[in-house]
Amino acid sequence: MERVFDIIVVGGGIVGAATLYKLQERNPNLSILLLEKENALANHQTGNNSGVIHSGIYYNPGSNKAINCVKGRRELVKFAQEYNVRHDVCGKIIAATDEKELPHLEKIMRHGKENDIEDMVRVTAEEVKEIEPFCESIGGIHVGCTGIIDFRGATEKMAEVAKAKQAKTEVKLGEEATSFERVGDETIVKTNKDTYRAKYLVFCGGLQADRLAKKDGVKLKEKIVGFRGDYYELTEQAKHKVRHLIYPVPNPDFPFLGVHFTRMVNGDIECGPNAVFTFKREGYGKTDFDLNDTVDALTYGGTWRLFMNNVRFGIDEYRRAFSKKLFLQTLQRLIPSLTMDDIEPGRAGVRALLLRQDGDTRDDFRIEYTDHSIHVLNAPSPAATASLAIGEQVAEMVEARFLQG
Repeated sequence: MERVFDIIVVGGGIVGAATLYKLQERNPNLSILLLEKENALANHQTGNNSGVIHSGIYYNPGSNKAINCVKGRRELVKFAQEYNVRHDVCGKIIAATDEKELPHLEKIMRHGKENDIEDMVRVTAEEVKEIEPFCESIGGIHVGCTGIIDFRGATEKMAEVAKAKQAKTEVKLGEEATSFERVGDETIVKTNKDTYRAKYLVFCGGLQADRLAKKDGVKLKEKIVGFRGDYYELTEQAKHKVRHLIYPVPNPDFPFLGVHFTRMVNGDIECGPNAVFTFKREGYGKTDFDLNDTVDALTYGGTWRLFMNNVRFGIDEYRRAFSKKLFLQTLQRLIPSLTMDDIEPGRAGVRALLLRQDGDTRDDFRIEYTDHSIHVLNAPSPAATASLAIGEQVAEMVEARFLQG
């Protein structure tokens, strides 16, 4: 006998938990089930990212990323304050180290103004050193509204608050949704443990978003391709060299922000990440391999076009992934006094990129729907920061398309 819910949310990262939270907050009478295949929430992209509360300064004005990041950041900080989630709005420096970076730095500043980023100011090299004494630059931008947070803790708190609003709402861990069958005006969802029934589904699948969409009958041309990011940590003797967050000016030709320094909520200082193609979507080791994931990615033309479009960057990233010396040289562009003894290998994370067939990354957030479901197909960084805004957007779509009348 299938258990019946009004809505089933598939995926227990922070976007799924924020969607659950927003749906429940706006519709307290609904019974909602959140399904997560891992034995804990936030076990993949959410729980393995850099822990940064992004300001929204980098993103194209008017884009979903820009709008949702700024709105979501403000709401996330408010949520963290209200529910005692570990966080610190400590600010960051975007530091230029080469004259060639200055035009892009100015473009970032313009975007920040257009995106209504508060507490943002251009700073000289001397002012950079007042904030980060060991950072060598030719100037930069100080963004005071950014910070750090325990994203795993925030995810767990969102689910906890949602469940407290409705006794019939549940979170099921260790249950992977394996099939979806539409019967009448309901969908039967089978997992590895049980069977459920609901009128409406919301998919927040992250690294598995494309596969879940296809199982639900969505005709999707793009594919998710995973990129692993490796981190180093500063040793105890070097932690004093970073006070807050230090970022380089990102290369506009490369779809990642570049290696940066992050003071975590537990006091550790992380350096990274790089970005290399991973042979396992949910693999965090340098040699992790999954045949299905590898074949899926390498038989897709978009993957090879991405490689060809970024050959030089890709080679540099791979060399750095296996060379502590090369990684250190990248870090020394911002903090020249770092030595080999100042860094040690840390953890890794994996980022999902929704790739078009021409190799272009679907860089903006992307949400699509069917007559019974909504799919968050692309939610890369800064999705964790923007999660509550994305959850609100999804909740509004559910109400407008499914619950009206």
